Amino acid sequence: MKGEPIKNGLIQALLALNAFVMLYPLFVMVMSAFKSNAEIFDSPFSLPASFALTNAARMWSDTSFMLYLLNSVIVTAASLALIVAFGTMAAYAIARYPFRLSALVSMFFLAGLMVPLKLAIIPLFIQLNALGLIDTRAGLVLVYTAMGLPSAVFILTGFLRTLPAELEESARIEGATELRTMLQIMLPLARPAMIIAAIQNAVPIWNDFFFPLVFISSDRLKTLPQGLTVFMGEYNTDWGVLFAGLTLAALPISLLYIALSRQFIAGLTQGAIK
Repeated sequence: MKGEPIKNGLIQALLALNAFVMLYPLFVMVMSAFKSNAEIFDSPFSLPASFALTNAARMWSDTSFMLYLLNSVIVTAASLALIVAFGTMAAYAIARYPFRLSALVSMFFLAGLMVPLKLAIIPLFIQLNALGLIDTRAGLVLVYTAMGLPSAVFILTGFLRTLPAELEESARIEGATELRTMLQIMLPLARPAMIIAAIQNAVPIWNDFFFPLVFISSDRLKTLPQGLTVFMGEYNTDWGVLFAGLTLAALPISLLYIALSRQFIAGLTQGAIK
């Protein structure tokens, strides 16, 4: 068509602009990790005078960075495992075994998407305190699991409903049990949706500052977002070291996001071929 090149050019320009808006703040953060406080305030958007690792060395020596990183990894990994496991089971029951109250159960999970969990912080604190889960990793994991389950169930339910019923019928004819049908036939096909649910919940859990601030008081149990606040004082903030910590904190989840994205694309391709 005559106007097709102009249309494609506009689309490419909008995509390039969006990429710039999304990536430039990350670029500034990484460059600021190599600057001193004076250099950050004098030329915040320029390249650093040198790429020395002074800020990273200070962050490593002045904080328990590896302990904070380990806590974040444990909490995020355990939360994602529970979200994907329980979310898949709930979604499979709703999508593949319709019952009288299935619509009500679906609405129950949808309500979890509409009501932020932070609104219930006071009763949540009272409940965790009664269970002895304040200042524990298990308490954080349970909170994040409850926060992530509604979106996981919503994503997986919609995907599982699109799978043909003939697959289950063929498995039953061959003598497969319901559990084997779910684990070996249906869930491998739902892997793309499981990856989406994991990606969607991994980033907010890793970056969350609010719940660790409320539920964690011991330094040995702090996660990365909470632990890095040691460089933010009442009258002075060491911005260079803080940016170095933020850069290193963003690296693991960025690599995880890239790895899961590749698996997601591979899962889609595999499903299309099948």
